[in-house]
Amino acid sequence: MINIKNSLFFSVGLLLAQASSAQIAVVVGAQSAASALSSEQAASLFLGKSDQLPGMGAAILLDQPESVAVRELFYTKVTGKSAAQVKAAWSRLVFSGKATLPKEVANSVAVKKAVAASPNTVGYIEKSAVDSSVKVLLSVD
Repeated sequence: MINIKNSLFFSVGLLLAQASSAQIAVVVGAQSAASALSSEQAASLFLGKSDQLPGMGAAILLDQPESVAVRELFYTKVTGKSAAQVKAAWSRLVFSGKATLPKEVANSVAVKKAVAASPNTVGYIEKSAVDSSVKVLLSVD
């Protein structure tokens, strides 16, 4: 029984260590004219403080489900807030009529498909999922 508990704790610790070292990419479609985002600009977009993609106009934001590990990692690394804190901030903005929630899509594959279809659409994925269909605006280690 003790060995099972120790194995479980070790496995969970290993998974957390891998997740914290994962890299995140903020992406647009490969054909988008957008070229780069700073961490501050990305945080401003995904915290609802700005809706403008620099040089492109109004951005359409994509979010991933709460159940996907990349979401928590993205918000922690880019905004310095937990996904729960970001959700609370968005709730206040939506309730006051100041913003519209980012569209939630199922996973990184869905993000890539959606950003490829619309030049002003911005999302985040695991950097390991980047391919020729997307352009990386910001890479976060």
